[in-house]
Amino acid sequence: MSVVTPISSSSIRDLVSAEEWQTRVDLAACYRLTALYGWTDLIFTHISARVPGTDNHFLLNPYGLMFEEITASSLVKLDTDGEIVMDSEYSVNAAGFTIHSAVHQAKHDMFCVMHTHTVAGMAISAQKCGLLPLAQTALQFHGALSYHDYEGIAFDLGERERLVASLGDNTAMILRNHGLLTCGRSIAAAFTTMHSLEKSCALQIAAQAGGELVLPSEEVCRHAATQFQKEVDVDAAGSLDKLAWMALLRKLDRENPGYDA
Repeated sequence: MSVVTPISSSSIRDLVSAEEWQTRVDLAACYRLTALYGWTDLIFTHISARVPGTDNHFLLNPYGLMFEEITASSLVKLDTDGEIVMDSEYSVNAAGFTIHSAVHQAKHDMFCVMHTHTVAGMAISAQKCGLLPLAQTALQFHGALSYHDYEGIAFDLGERERLVASLGDNTAMILRNHGLLTCGRSIAAAFTTMHSLEKSCALQIAAQAGGELVLPSEEVCRHAATQFQKEVDVDAAGSLDKLAWMALLRKLDRENPGYDA
């Protein structure tokens, strides 16, 4: 008979800095919001966040918990060499470590990394054309979306350099025949970027099921992409992401509280 490990009810709030605790709370919320929006794949896929004040420590989901179960205290702290650096009753997924440590190790300005296996995301990852500029949401990624060819399950640490090279300076990437990846200077930014990317992929699958597609001209695509970028440049503090994030947390408090334990 299999043994199910109970979810720990003990809080580690007093064992970490206030900054790390807030990061844990926001990351646990991000996991639960990912579940709430239907972007999960059982206990698989991952979201990570850098531990504030460090270059080589990050937080990852405990392997075996559903995303809607994750709490601030259950998150596992490890370094970019794969060593768990704080006592935990949980382990982490090796493939998740490879993908997330690649970004955290190479891009110290990226605070959070999200990876999903949604049906829409995987469907677009399998299309030779990639993401098409079918509507305003997708135009956010025009000229700013990376692609990484599939190499098998990400157990090979040697893939990390190639992942980072494929990502380049972008904050969104389609992993061919695999899924989606976004990163951001905050957890809120990574989440809102994933929301837009996932919505763009779902839109494309829906549009392809209908009649002949109409695409904006290249000139219009570039113009819209520039408008999105100007919005990011003007809002360098990320206040729009924060505004959306606070609304998302209120939604989560109503529908699945307890992530801050």
